[in-house]
Amino acid sequence: MERAEMLAYCLAKPGAWLDQPWEGDEVVKVGSRIFAFLGSAGGKPTVGVKCGPTREVADEWLHRHPGDASVMAYIGRSGWNTLRLDGGIGDEELTEAVDSSYDMVVAKLPKRERPTA
Repeated sequence: MERAEMLAYCLAKPGAWLDQPWEGDEVVKVGSRIFAFLGSAGGKPTVGVKCGPTREVADEWLHRHPGDASVMAYIGRSGWNTLRLDGGIGDEELTEAVDSSYDMVVAKLPKRERPTA
């Protein structure tokens, strides 16, 4: 999957918006919370998403895709992983990971910040 395709997919989510909280980094938020980090690792396009409510659940991605999934720096202990967009993870599985991350983040938002759609 191309980076532009992933960005478009993320931005199509209800209430999603693009932010650049740090120079050179793009994130997609819903309400005030990030649900996808768009970046690169070693020049390869990636998306950082919440892959589970705990590190143990998110580790399943590391076992299934050892060369294409890694623990995110700083927030990995909370279930966040970095997934390569141009590796062995299929497009459908990548979009399902974004869907899941979005759903987990929306569920934690205060009601006033949740999208109505």
